[in-house]
Amino acid sequence: MHQLTGLDTVFLSIETATTYGHVGSVAVLEPPPGRPLTLDRVTAGVESRLHLIPPFRRRLAQVPLGLDNPYWIDDPDFDIEFHVRELALPAPGDDRQLASQLVRLHARPLDRQRPLWELYLIHGLAGGRQAVYTKVHHAAIDGVSGNDILTALLDLAPDGREGERESPQWAPETAPGTAAMLARSLGALAGNPWRAVRMSAGLARSVPRLVTLPARPRLPLIDRLLRRDDGSVLSQSALRAPATPFNRSISAHRNFAMARIPLDQIKPLRVAFGLTVNDVVMALCAGALRRWLLEHDALPDAALLAGVPISVRTTEQSGTLGNRVSTMIAPIPTHLSDPAERLRAAHDAMRAAKDQHQALPANLLADVNEFAMPALAGRAARAAARLRLIERVRPFNLMISNVPGPNRPLYLAGAQLVGIYPLSAITDGQGLNITVLGYLGALHFGFISCRELVPDLDRMAEQLDAEMSALRALAEQKPAATVTPAGTAKSRRSATGRGAAAG
Repeated sequence: MHQLTGLDTVFLSIETATTYGHVGSVAVLEPPPGRPLTLDRVTAGVESRLHLIPPFRRRLAQVPLGLDNPYWIDDPDFDIEFHVRELALPAPGDDRQLASQLVRLHARPLDRQRPLWELYLIHGLAGGRQAVYTKVHHAAIDGVSGNDILTALLDLAPDGREGERESPQWAPETAPGTAAMLARSLGALAGNPWRAVRMSAGLARSVPRLVTLPARPRLPLIDRLLRRDDGSVLSQSALRAPATPFNRSISAHRNFAMARIPLDQIKPLRVAFGLTVNDVVMALCAGALRRWLLEHDALPDAALLAGVPISVRTTEQSGTLGNRVSTMIAPIPTHLSDPAERLRAAHDAMRAAKDQHQALPANLLADVNEFAMPALAGRAARAAARLRLIERVRPFNLMISNVPGPNRPLYLAGAQLVGIYPLSAITDGQGLNITVLGYLGALHFGFISCRELVPDLDRMAEQLDAEMSALRALAEQKPAATVTPAGTAKSRRSATGRGAAAG
């Protein structure tokens, strides 16, 4: 028996008729000639690894009256055939058909009476390819622990894992009774005052660091001043993101689009401009969003704000499941028309946001959520949805997440993984999410949105390639620009040369 943390429970509480708490991914596979994947082989493969993925055999057990966070308990009626399924696409089986099928699967809530995951083997992709779509509730995993599950399911060689032993015999633990859970809950409630004192002390220690940060004037949550292309200053409320078409209440319908950018295209930018991969990802997203917003005559004067998940998993917590994340808020330079300026601004914004985030307690988000009683948190989430609260407050415009992945070939039951694209979650007020997963020398972008708010999401994904082409053209200009530690641009070109500014 394992109790959910307050942050895990939040992902249960936010679920409504239009908001789902699960996340997913689609793995595109190339089976060996004449040996396509079958449902029996995939099911047997998953079943043999269940001892490595405890959440796959655990279901929720709610505490009476919602007085405390639920528990994960072993499901004595676990039936793997309920969780592993198959379907086929009609000809021609292209990526657009795959995306349409995925959003239908992704829009179905998980059954809370069973372990909160599903896996679908999808046949009929063009070129003899197959796909495996997996969804797991966010209450059980974050980006890092999701990668751990991926590692458990996949192999480093086509013929499986050398020396792998047979899965140990499994016997479910006895479920706790009502009295036992109530007793534990009362003990947890008694400790809340001490946790409140500890959290308050941590915040108090953070205030001097936050005030004295060198980057403080640039921080989006303290004093955000943004400049137009002509140098004039734009000021706006630091606590409210600008309005866009995707910052409204969402429906139950989803859109999904995929894009792939080879790391070989990003490396010249890193070398030429002194950036990180994450800086380039943020600049790419800013450029794609700007182009899409311009096409829809909806580009705000100010930069958009992105919520960026940050892992706070310690070395001791490595290999554990559940959520160990925080979120930092960073401006993304959609207000700048020059790609070079967007690179520089993305670099500066990410560094400043990291400085601000590091000045706060790493587990602040998790600690705050430990005080939310599940019975009240669920009602609060439903009330916020009815009042369109997040849409009105608008703390940020979208989530952008970049999750590192393996850089060597992986296999599922002998079929090689050639691409993997994430499908994340959206909520009222944030009807767009961009999640990036690295694998085998490429970044795989998964765009997901509310269909009514962004009906042409594939067009937004296409704009990623256009932005990449513009950035590659900058990198080809020689000699290249670099970024000083202070974040200012320094160029070895003449002052009149275009593209000299870097980020």
